[in-house]
Amino acid sequence: MPSHRMRMGDGRVEAMSSDKVRADILAGTEDAADRGRIPTITEQERDHLFDLFAYPGRIVGVEPGREVVLSDDGVAGSLYAEQGDSGVGVPVSREQAIRLFERAFGFDTIELGHPDYSYKPVKPIVANEQQCMESVLLGTIIPVYYGAMPNLATYARPDGPFGNPSDLLPEGKIEEARAAQLAAAEACTRDMVYVGRKMADAGADGLDFDTTASAGDAEFLATLLAVEELSANTHLSIQVGMAAEFVLGMHGEVTYKGERLAGLYPHQQVKLVEKAGAAVFGPVVNTNTRRSCAWNVARAVTFVKACSEAASIPIHANVGMGVGGVPMCETPPVDAVTRASVAMVEIGRVDGL
Repeated sequence: MPSHRMRMGDGRVEAMSSDKVRADILAGTEDAADRGRIPTITEQERDHLFDLFAYPGRIVGVEPGREVVLSDDGVAGSLYAEQGDSGVGVPVSREQAIRLFERAFGFDTIELGHPDYSYKPVKPIVANEQQCMESVLLGTIIPVYYGAMPNLATYARPDGPFGNPSDLLPEGKIEEARAAQLAAAEACTRDMVYVGRKMADAGADGLDFDTTASAGDAEFLATLLAVEELSANTHLSIQVGMAAEFVLGMHGEVTYKGERLAGLYPHQQVKLVEKAGAAVFGPVVNTNTRRSCAWNVARAVTFVKACSEAASIPIHANVGMGVGGVPMCETPPVDAVTRASVAMVEIGRVDGL
């Protein structure tokens, strides 16, 4: 029986038989279907996914004419910012990095973001960020988004003024923890709206809420309310990218337009993001580092296909380090990234990546 070179969810390489690859693809799609209560991908789609992983070349691609739009979340930082143990790849400014991504790498859109990459620390320096945004816009042609994370955790003590649910919940102070989350969410919404309005004034083409709901359902609510306000009162194209496939119920009782936020999966998340007025939705499916890329990609495209079918706005699936079937390692291997990307386009039916 032939053996295939297979990446695992942590990036290492193993040899895997054809039967094992097919079994992992089936198990991955069944896991997503069971958790999300959605259909598995079809047998024909599973065969197509097997062909992608059985192909011996390092890189795969979609057929000509099936290319999709590329958006990003702070990718220019990979040139100018510190990258863990890798150091700085190219010591250039943010403006220069963005021009390189447009002119050398051929990006469709680009995002400007501060190295702190959260709305709360951006607020006091937003005038400087406006100047940077204006400079970038004057030197580029492609749409420029401003991006940051809602990052509700930065509003809790010791970094912020509100009670910390991580301290309150273990003490059994459930109501205090819930009240602290709602108070922090209100402040978070105000900050995101403030920064968004300033970026609109500076001429930004769009706004990206990245890693949304990382602190759970209260953070998701804060983001939805900010999107609602900004979409109604600015020209900004708003993209919402999630933090995980499942909204954690850190509060548990938060609702938006009558819908409980805890426990929502991508095909449910997108409907609320649409109602809030966002223009693009970025679903996330987390990678299991102990399973193969075949298992992870099959699972991811099952969630994303259901999301695409439910959506009436463009879907730009998150396909990067530790999400979308891509291994959880600092520099994602191109063989895994291209296979996950092709699967998202041809099976997940996304509008972009």
